[in-house]
Order: sequence, then structure tokens, then C-alpha cells
Amino acid sequence: MDSSYVEDALTDAQRAFEREPARKESGLDTDDDALLQLRKACRLLDAARFLRTQNGYYTVVIESSFIAIERSIHFYLLHATGMDSTEFVTHSDVYERGAEANLYSESLGDQFLQLWRENRSKTYYRQAVGGETQADAMLKLATAVHQYILDYLSIGHECVCDR
Repeated sequence: MDSSYVEDALTDAQRAFEREPARKESGLDTDDDALLQLRKACRLLDAARFLRTQNGYYTVVIESSFIAIERSIHFYLLHATGMDSTEFVTHSDVYERGAEANLYSESLGDQFLQLWRENRSKTYYRQAVGGETQADAMLKLATAVHQYILDYLSIGHECVCDR
């Protein structure tokens, strides 16, 4: 079997990341690492909301919601605590650091981490298929976490979510 078309596509993808993009994603034009994380969370939430209205795409909505939660917490940590992006090595670091920075209680941080460990991997790595109830619950949670952080820091004006 000839895999040359895969090799060509891989080469093209590698080259694409080596060049500055001609057109960048709307709303992400900032040199501030913290704001970039916030705005990535906004875009993920917008995409999840759009896909949710398309009668399905539950797995993508679940995945986008988990990532939006992490990006929102990551934003808080960079913005409010002065942490550096290089300090985050794993997904669990973000949740643990959020509790350490008093964004939420240690108990809530443990619950976030448990939700991530037990459920994200089921829909991402294993054979479980995301459903409507899980997608709706995760999107609601991601939206709540994002809004909580915006309210906590009184920084809603930096948000680029389509509301």
C-alpha cells in the first residue's frame, strides 16, 4: 500500500506551521499570553455552541468544553498570579494550580480533576461515545467557569465570545 499521499500531507502540515499564517483567526490578535488563553476559551465555547445546534457533534462539544475550562483557568493563572505558561505541563496542573491560587476551593479543584480523569478520557481515548446529556452539561459547565472567571476579575470587556 502506497502511503506517499500521507507523507506529502504530513510534509505540507509541517511546513504550514513553520510559516507565519497569512490569515489569523479572528479575535486572537494579542501579544498577551493570558488574553490569548482567554480568547481561545471564547472561540472554543463559540464553536461548541454552534456545533451543539447542529443536532449532534456531542463528542466534539464535550472535548471543546473541557479544553475551554482549562483555557479559562489558564488565563486566570497567567493574568492574576503572574505564572508563566511554561509552568503548566499537564492537564491536571491547571486544575491543581487553580485551587492553589484560590480561584476555587481544593475540593472543587479535586472535582474538576476527577471529572476530567474519569470522563474526558472516556470520550477522547476510549470507546465511549458522547451523548446529548453529557454535551449539554459540559457546555453549561464550561460556560459557567468562563463567566465565573470573567466576573471574578471584572474583565469581561476582554472576552470575545459571541453571546
